[in-house]
Amino acid sequence: MNFVTHLECSLTGKIYPAGQVHGLSEAGRPLLVRYDLDAMKEKLSKSALAQSTAPGFWRYADFLPVAEPENRVSLGEVMTPIIPLEQSAHHLGAKPGNVLVKDEGRLPTGSFKARGLCLAVSMAKEFGIEHLAIPTNGNAGAAMAAYAGRAGMKSTVLCPSDTPDINIREIQSQGGDTYMVNGLINDCGKIVGQGKEAVGWFDISTLKEPYRIEGKKTMGLELAEQLGWELPDVIFYPTGGGTGLIGMWKAFAELKEMGWIDGPMPKMVAVQATGCAPIVKAWEDGEEHAPLWEDAHTVAAGIRVPIAVGDFLIIRAVRESGGFAIAVPDDEIMAMRDAVAADEGLLLCPEGAATAVAYKHALAAGQIKDTDRAVLWNCATGLKYPLPEVTGRLDKNQEIDYSQF
Repeated sequence: MNFVTHLECSLTGKIYPAGQVHGLSEAGRPLLVRYDLDAMKEKLSKSALAQSTAPGFWRYADFLPVAEPENRVSLGEVMTPIIPLEQSAHHLGAKPGNVLVKDEGRLPTGSFKARGLCLAVSMAKEFGIEHLAIPTNGNAGAAMAAYAGRAGMKSTVLCPSDTPDINIREIQSQGGDTYMVNGLINDCGKIVGQGKEAVGWFDISTLKEPYRIEGKKTMGLELAEQLGWELPDVIFYPTGGGTGLIGMWKAFAELKEMGWIDGPMPKMVAVQATGCAPIVKAWEDGEEHAPLWEDAHTVAAGIRVPIAVGDFLIIRAVRESGGFAIAVPDDEIMAMRDAVAADEGLLLCPEGAATAVAYKHALAAGQIKDTDRAVLWNCATGLKYPLPEVTGRLDKNQEIDYSQF
């Protein structure tokens, strides 16, 4: 049982029936799951939710589309912690405690991709789908392979050949048939799309099926509950395909309609790298769609997405919230990662570090205030990425010069 009423084309509003397998709409745009929010308002309560013993984001099962509990695929999800930045606030120009990091690296497979792929795989199980395929810059493929394996499904994963090596090995080790492609994620996506008829796999690419958004929606639900149902002033989100930003904005809208939150909504900030910033350019140009970004490159592999099928949904959420889009350079991303790790004991992934750099730039530019409560999204554990070389050596057979310590 769930509260789903139908699915809806995000561009045209055309309605599609629930309970059937769907990809994109006839207009070639993402489908959004719609719920009977009046019934949810009547039957659900914050107090009942507070007593839930379900693991991690499955505590929000009533807000999600999986109808049968036995179809929920789980790898031991947790509610991820919110960690205030204290020692490193000076790197940002911030007041200690006003900048919070939502650390998604604590989820299964070490990234926030677990949320979306868990829900997508669970719905695939509900529909009896047996073979899933995905293009990935790393973390989404790892999550899909892990959850598909848990559900007894076959998975095929295509990665750009320069995807971080640990991600590629992780995907293969967790059961995904893994292939490296001499191109970018959109090139991998083209191969997956063209193979649907020939192979019979189901394309689970970002926003090309309706349920990864619902999984990422749990980020907004979880954040609201953790903050006592008072949303922050601003959210900085590392934006590639943008599923999480779209999902959070959808969560906040549903909560508001149910009367669970009130007051102003947070400014949603789409953070990209200067080497791949199609959403930033579209936002700055006043456009709703972002053309293909040529020669995309950035050390933050997770946000190296040259073109996004849900571009207009990202830009709409940014504009509706009074937020903005911002691009930051690779050298500052890596310097910020190292600074926060040394000062806080918190190892951000490059994409997460990009949000900290974006906060610093936005504060300096007057786009936000130092009194604003800001949440930075760290989308994965920093352990999945190359780290600086350790050069210190001691020779046990030589006299130790203790003055060096």
